[in-house]
Amino acid sequence: MRRRDPEAELRDFARLQVRAGLLSPEEQYDAVREAVAVEMPQTDAAILARAWLVAARKDQAAVEARWPEVTDHDRLEAAFAECVEHGVPVLQGVADHWAATEHLDACDPKPRGVLWFTQPDVWHAVDEGMLEVNLWHGTGANVAEGDHLLTAVLSCLQRHGLRARFDEGRIEVAAHWERRVTS
Repeated sequence: MRRRDPEAELRDFARLQVRAGLLSPEEQYDAVREAVAVEMPQTDAAILARAWLVAARKDQAAVEARWPEVTDHDRLEAAFAECVEHGVPVLQGVADHWAATEHLDACDPKPRGVLWFTQPDVWHAVDEGMLEVNLWHGTGANVAEGDHLLTAVLSCLQRHGLRARFDEGRIEVAAHWERRVTS
């Protein structure tokens, strides 16, 4: 059985925060510092968080230099923009289904639907090239196979060069999260 390595896991957490690009640098620092304080309380969490985030940003710049001019993330953003134009807002990196529900509850009038995914969904797309996205009707009801809204969203993703399919209640989009976060 392999021993757990908290330091390696925390360095990876810092890398994923940077690669996802969903949080501001300050929010990334707070998240990593807090995780370090919990997992390695005997260390200076502030120093480690800063050091690991600096290293992750340096690595990110090197990775971005090898990406094609148009990335999967660019295609995702174009598809998401089209969804928004058609009354389907996209909630990127929301905390959970409760946050998506809260967003829907606050909408007046109700949108046609809502696409949403969490930070861990993005981390999976960073490493595995698969973004799992939830699609709900504006009422909060899940879409189902053959649903007109589902067909429209799948078609939109495909028009933007993304392979997507509906599986077990979620849309699986074959896409690497190649979001440019360094300039």
